[in-house]
Amino acid sequence: MTPEEKLREMGIELAEASSFHPAMAVGVVTGNLLYLSGTTPPNTPEQEWRGRVGETYSVEEGYQAARLCAIQQLAMAKSVLGDLGRVRRVVKVLGMVNCAPGFGEQPAVMHGFSELMHEVFGERGVHARSAVGLQGLPSNAPIEVETIFEIE
Repeated sequence: MTPEEKLREMGIELAEASSFHPAMAVGVVTGNLLYLSGTTPPNTPEQEWRGRVGETYSVEEGYQAARLCAIQQLAMAKSVLGDLGRVRRVVKVLGMVNCAPGFGEQPAVMHGFSELMHEVFGERGVHARSAVGLQGLPSNAPIEVETIFEIE
């Protein structure tokens, strides 16, 4: 099953991804690696993601925000590659969690991202990861994630 077929089976539709600044790319390919710019969970009329995990959001809500970041990163990868079937492996993930002082459950939040990558790519979705806590992110988002993919 292709990654796109798996996403459809999961009921996930990828939005079009584009850069919000002319001096910045959604992603850059060098050699056999795709480096994606950081992304935050998308704001919608139903949910505006603003605040800190451990203060505004629970660990479970942070997990869901991280999962939304994974979907955003997949949309970005598809916009650069044209086909997620070109992904050979998810190599490295950097998860930055906007969190309350003393919060230490960043890995539990980032599991939302990692588990979705594993669901979509199987063993090719298992990756190295860092999960760090920060005291602020752009637009006060609760999480931002960057990904490096190995590609064909």
